[in-house]
Amino acid sequence: MKKFLVILLSALCILSLTACGDSKKNSENATTDKKSDNQQTSGKDESGNQSEIKSPLDLLNTVWNTYKDDEKFSAAGGEMTEDKMVMDAPGEHGVTDSAVLDTSFGFPPAAADKIDAAASLIHMMNANTFTCAAYHVKNADDVSEITGLLKDNIMQRQWICGFPDKLVVVTVDDYIVSFFGENEIVNTFKTKLTAAYSSANVVIEEMIE
Repeated sequence: MKKFLVILLSALCILSLTACGDSKKNSENATTDKKSDNQQTSGKDESGNQSEIKSPLDLLNTVWNTYKDDEKFSAAGGEMTEDKMVMDAPGEHGVTDSAVLDTSFGFPPAAADKIDAAASLIHMMNANTFTCAAYHVKNADDVSEITGLLKDNIMQRQWICGFPDKLVVVTVDDYIVSFFGENEIVNTFKTKLTAAYSSANVVIEEMIE
């Protein structure tokens, strides 16, 4: 029963973000849901040594694991179903449903076929407080185009139940991490992400108005 209530609260959290999103939704679907094993990049493990990113989930877990217990907030990751949702940590998210990626994270449907894996971390109390998603881009040459589309798609949303303060988009070679929410929480995540990966590049950092 407890797990059911947690899932219900998480679903309501996602639905609140959907209600706050852009009123015009594109229903395109992506065509793949595979992870790429041959396109990897480097970051730093807990000892400061270089390590390889195996997936978007691996990337988010690396950042989340740098948080001290008193720095962490109530969060959940992955898809909001009983068998796939992860409590208090990032979780893997499918990429075949472009409409869900759009409503949940603001990922542009027109670019959904350019990614093959995703993961997420969302504040349990309110998705506008913090929503983060990481994506693996099939072709690194598409990263710049996707980040532009991602920014436009999120910034043009019609927020009707409270505004997140800031949007940040960071690239780590062929990975994209986007996150928006309360200013302090966003800044902390940005600092930890850029400290964890030497190739991290903050390409977008704008207040949401």
